[in-house]
Amino acid sequence: MDSLKETCHACRASGGPLSRLSLGKDFFGRPYDRLSDQNPQWYCASCSMHKNLQRDFRDIHAEFDKLRAGQGSELSQGDTFQRASLRLHEILTILSGPQQLSPFLQRPDVARLMEQLTTCTVPV
Repeated sequence: MDSLKETCHACRASGGPLSRLSLGKDFFGRPYDRLSDQNPQWYCASCSMHKNLQRDFRDIHAEFDKLRAGQGSELSQGDTFQRASLRLHEILTILSGPQQLSPFLQRPDVARLMEQLTTCTVPV
């Protein structure tokens, strides 16, 4: 794909460089590989950043659901729980900035998860 001739899959911007989020580690350091996706998505720089925020939010939310269900969760470790809380705060701060509408995340969803985390007791 010639990324300069295509459009961003999220905001439809064209004319700039696009990137594909394919390899890396999630918020908890687990590797992920999306090179085998049948329908790869290409994003502009701003949407790439917001896609990363969405991925972190989704990972934290999934681990919080496990924690509430009494299953093994990365958030059962106090330092990881604290780091996740801080990351949610960072995400909300970014989403609250001027012209930071995200095609992937809504501020109320992040705020709700932050509120749920603050009422949760985690072993230290």
